[in-house]
Amino acid sequence: MKTTASPVRHARAPLRGAWVRILRLVAIVAAVAVVSAGCIAAVGAWTFTSKLEANSVDIHPEQDDEQAPPAIGAHEGGFNVLIVAADNDANQSQDLYGERDGATLNDVNMLLHVSQDHKTAVAVSFPRDLIIAHPECEKGDAMSAAPINEAWGRGGLACVAKTVGELTGLPIDYAVSMTFDAVIALTDAIGGVPICLTGRVTDDQVVYPDGNGELQHLDLPAGITEVQGGLAAGFLRSRHGVGDQGDLSRISSQQQYLSSLVRKLKSNDTLSDFGKLYSLANVVSEKKYFTLSSELARVDTMVSLAQALRTVDLNNITFVQYPGTTNDPDYPGKVVPTRDAADTLFALIKADQPFTLGADSQPIGTTTEPTAPDSPTDPAAPVDPAAPVDPATPDAGAAPVLDGVTGSTAEQQTCAIPAEG
Repeated sequence: MKTTASPVRHARAPLRGAWVRILRLVAIVAAVAVVSAGCIAAVGAWTFTSKLEANSVDIHPEQDDEQAPPAIGAHEGGFNVLIVAADNDANQSQDLYGERDGATLNDVNMLLHVSQDHKTAVAVSFPRDLIIAHPECEKGDAMSAAPINEAWGRGGLACVAKTVGELTGLPIDYAVSMTFDAVIALTDAIGGVPICLTGRVTDDQVVYPDGNGELQHLDLPAGITEVQGGLAAGFLRSRHGVGDQGDLSRISSQQQYLSSLVRKLKSNDTLSDFGKLYSLANVVSEKKYFTLSSELARVDTMVSLAQALRTVDLNNITFVQYPGTTNDPDYPGKVVPTRDAADTLFALIKADQPFTLGADSQPIGTTTEPTAPDSPTDPAAPVDPAAPVDPATPDAGAAPVLDGVTGSTAEQQTCAIPAEG
């Protein structure tokens, strides 16, 4: 029997967003193919992107949801990335770290700024007890003065981004939050990070999982040790084991770790290798320990940001602490901003003006002095601690000296000082 053909129905034109997703998939496959000759299938790339987007949050709800088309290569122009580590995060393993009392707090807050020409980068760490004004967020009204680590409880990552943006005057283009387990996953993925200690560091208030599933207290020897997994997380969390046993000393340890991490990533060409970058990004997508802003939750964006960092010399990557004082009688035990120094710092950052740190720049709890001669050392360590660079010695000529701010460059080898007593 002859059948009558059904009338042809023309589909509606695809939305621009759908085309962007298709273009992004093509960019992912092309980028990976450059290195791995197609060993990552298209369906894998699509799944990868879907996982990232499914676990993302919108930190710019007031903006239109326009997605820029993807591109292979370094990010064009400058950008700012907020990195947050939240204590008491719901995704944190309570079996490994114990059930912790209290609200979730954004105890680690770092803002990375990369200049327009990709020649300089500055990472600013904000003390968790820094007393600042807070804007209105989803779960809280504006406040004139409160510690910065209360921002998470007032609206999660989006509120932290808004708070840091208003404090610094810098737009927060991208943001990521992570748990203790995230540090373990990342350090395992890159094979460990060397850290330097002037003496044995112990902290019986820090518990971390070792490679055998057992819980250990932090106990690190003098010298250079390649830390990874739970040991890396333990070192980064330790406050009572280093310096003056305060949060500022812990920030110094975290910046020492990150400087060493950057040196390792650049020394083994990870930032220029699409295959290695894809592997690291895949760690992020496979775990629930990371929360990305929607703008960052795209593999092409993650690769392009890493490509931009690839061109920055180690001596032009500077880690600093937000300037503040712990001697304000109105806020005992807290950190109050040193406004003049902070204003100068962020004026230089906004202008993409390179700077050097002044004679008072040595962070609390660290030194550039070499470790003891008989200390065990790792021959793979990227910088010899016996030949430290003086942070107070600027390059001949040019960049202004920034006083009242502590920190160091990624090229410098710093060593953590054990806590006394």
